[in-house]
Order: sequence, then C-alpha cells, then structure tokens
Amino acid sequence: MDFSLFKVFIFSTVAILAIFSSLMMVTRKNPIHSALWLIVSFCTMAVIYLMLNAQFIAVAQVMVYAGAIMMLIIFVIMLVHLEKDIVSERRFSATKFVGGFVTVILLLEILLVSLSYQIPGREGVYTPETVDAIGNVKVVGSLLYGQYLFPFEIASILLLVGIVGAVVLVRGRRKTGNEKDRALKAESSKLIADN
Repeated sequence: MDFSLFKVFIFSTVAILAIFSSLMMVTRKNPIHSALWLIVSFCTMAVIYLMLNAQFIAVAQVMVYAGAIMMLIIFVIMLVHLEKDIVSERRFSATKFVGGFVTVILLLEILLVSLSYQIPGREGVYTPETVDAIGNVKVVGSLLYGQYLFPFEIASILLLVGIVGAVVLVRGRRKTGNEKDRALKAESSKLIADN
C-alpha cells in the first residue's frame, strides 16, 4: 500500500472518530459520559497533531488536556454532583425549539461561509522548514514562554478562578444540605416527642 494512501486512510479514520466523539460529548445527558467522550476527542486530536508533525503539541494535548484538565473537570463534576441533576424529561419546550433553530442557522452560516469564501493564507515566520531546522519543541517553548507568556499566564489564572468557583459552589451546596438535615432532624424529633 502506498504510504500517502495509508496516511489519508489514518487521517480519515481519526477525523471521523473525532467528529463522532465530539457529537457524543455534546449529546450525552450524563456529564461523566460527556467528559469521557471529550477524552476520546482529545486523543484523536493528538493523533492528528502527530500526523501534522507537531509532536510537542500532541504530547501536550494528551498530558495537559486529556490528563490534567480532564481530571480537573471530572473532579469538579463529582464535587458539584452534577450527575444527580440529570433531568430525565424529554418534553418539548420553547427553549429547546429556539436553541435548535439558532443551532441550525449557525450551522448553515458556517457551511455557506466555508463554501463561498477561501482564505488565501499568508506564510508566517515559522515555516515548516524553519520549524524542522530549529526543532518543534524549541520553537513552541520559546514562543510560549517568550512572545505569548502573558496569554499563557492569563489562561492559568482562568483555570485557578475555575477551581475557586467550584469550591465556592460546593461549599454553598453543603451549607444548604446541612441546614436541610438539621431541619429534618428537628422535625423528626418533634414527631417522636409528640407520639
């Protein structure tokens, strides 16, 4: 089998798997299932990065996103107990209708723009030949910790804010749950005393 044909086959398979896992992620009602499908989507994207000769991005995709970030998301889901808030109702509502309508309109706009407009593209400073000469890891590292250090730090602060927000949400729910427990205990002891 020709190598380029094999590469096209692998790319097509991984791309279809990435689309399928993304669809499964957004359509699952259980947040844990959505998070697991998101891990599959991240891993398929890592394979695509490998095929584009971006080894550093592929490893970072698996280690940072599929590893650390997903552990954080699953941890937050379990802390907030989102899995208990799953609504099993499949009723038709006006909100769902408007959401579906807006989604279809946005999808049609994306299809129309992608079919009618072609971005000519510009050759940047870091051409594939330059990246190959310097080294993928060195280029990404120097850009990430040099030119793009401020956005990188902003992203880490956003993650920290997300963690603090999850802790605040959990503390609020626990307080509400403790107050309900105390009220139930007082009510049950009053009933026992009356009998």
